[in-house]
Amino acid sequence: MTKNIFSRDADFQRFQVLRSNRNKRHRYGQFFVEGVRNLNQAVENGWQLASLLFPGDRPLSGWAKALLNSVPTQVNYRLPGALMDELSGKEEGSELLAVVNMRPGGTAALPCRENPLLVLFDRPSNRGNLGALLRSCDGLGADGVILTGHGVDLYDPEVVTASMGSFFRVPAVQVENREAEAFIQQLRQQYPGFQTVGTTAHRERPLYGEDLRGPVMLLLGNETDGLSYAYKHSCDVLCTIPMAAESSASSFNVACAATVLLYEAARQRAT
Repeated sequence: MTKNIFSRDADFQRFQVLRSNRNKRHRYGQFFVEGVRNLNQAVENGWQLASLLFPGDRPLSGWAKALLNSVPTQVNYRLPGALMDELSGKEEGSELLAVVNMRPGGTAALPCRENPLLVLFDRPSNRGNLGALLRSCDGLGADGVILTGHGVDLYDPEVVTASMGSFFRVPAVQVENREAEAFIQQLRQQYPGFQTVGTTAHRERPLYGEDLRGPVMLLLGNETDGLSYAYKHSCDVLCTIPMAAESSASSFNVACAATVLLYEAARQRAT
């Protein structure tokens, strides 16, 4: 079914809300997606697309036509190109936009593999950093991501875009601290030798001296304040990424730090 939109009607306003309003996104249980890689990954990884939006006054590529013809949706929308450009987060606009249904949340949605590698990000404050972290988790084999505390919305379009498609491949959930702490205790009981490894900019044990081959959760803190007091003091280990002695930098960007930690874990597990 395809519905035509000719003005900024109620449907158009709902699409704008999905782009900009966190509370309304979660009330509808839907979020906004654009970009070829993101849409391809959403389809390939079995996410349910509620709607596809496309311009009625512009020619479509073979890729866009194929998605419109092959992806099951509830209803698609044909819009004037000018309205499509208003909804798009790109300078040149997108030829295809999607409204995607959220998946169930909570730590129960995270896979528990034989030797899990998990990441907890406490109070993320930057959308681009969260998207980049999801990309690193995808590229380096993390099993899942937990977001805690008051931070940016996991389903924010900027997060999805920054992930370059990895959003749809890495299980990620946003939970309250109480649920995260209960999940950590569950993992301790389920996996002998499970450890939580926190990060700090202060001079602690160097990362390369830690054994990350077993079941582990890496804890990363807010970009400005680091890990909260509770998480920092509950970690089994606090480690530091050693910096060059002559460096004026005291720490890495949190997405860069996550990449270094995950690479070291992947390197150890591969050998």
